[in-house]
Amino acid sequence: MRVPECIRNSFFIVYINRGGIPMTKVSYITKEGLEKLKENLDQLINIERPAISKLIAEARDKGDLTENAEYEAAKDAQGMLEMKIAKLQDAIACARIIDGSKIDTERIQVLNKVKIKNIKNNATLEYTIVPDNEADLKQGKIAVSTPIAKGLIGKKVGDLVEIQVPSGIMPFEIIGISM
Repeated sequence: MRVPECIRNSFFIVYINRGGIPMTKVSYITKEGLEKLKENLDQLINIERPAISKLIAEARDKGDLTENAEYEAAKDAQGMLEMKIAKLQDAIACARIIDGSKIDTERIQVLNKVKIKNIKNNATLEYTIVPDNEADLKQGKIAVSTPIAKGLIGKKVGDLVEIQVPSGIMPFEIIGISM
């Protein structure tokens, strides 16, 4: 039985359920994030894997495999691809979808859109707090593990927070929380 990455890289006891399946450490993800992981996996399995197999076959046809650098490079690429596939399969196996309908906007939590004002320079910022693997600063999505998100989690509109960031302590006022 292949043990998912979320079990292999964690320091915790693995419990086996009645069906003999290891119960894994879950990672929470949005439905869109899970779909993106599945699309990436599909791309790797159905497009990139056959392409590498073709490269290996072409290199093999060129003769002696002991001194065939093209063959070795293709085999290395195949190994890296299989590692990526296994990691994505593990991530999908350990993923649990966050139910957006149960997200409250009373206090800041994952999937909330938060509007904050930097008290020092009056700049207004808007972020959506997302699971780590869905962060994209260009789209205004910050990971729940970032200093700003950690400082905001659990706070409500009107709260003043001081968040330790690499450049020092930044004071913010929470202006709004939405979905």
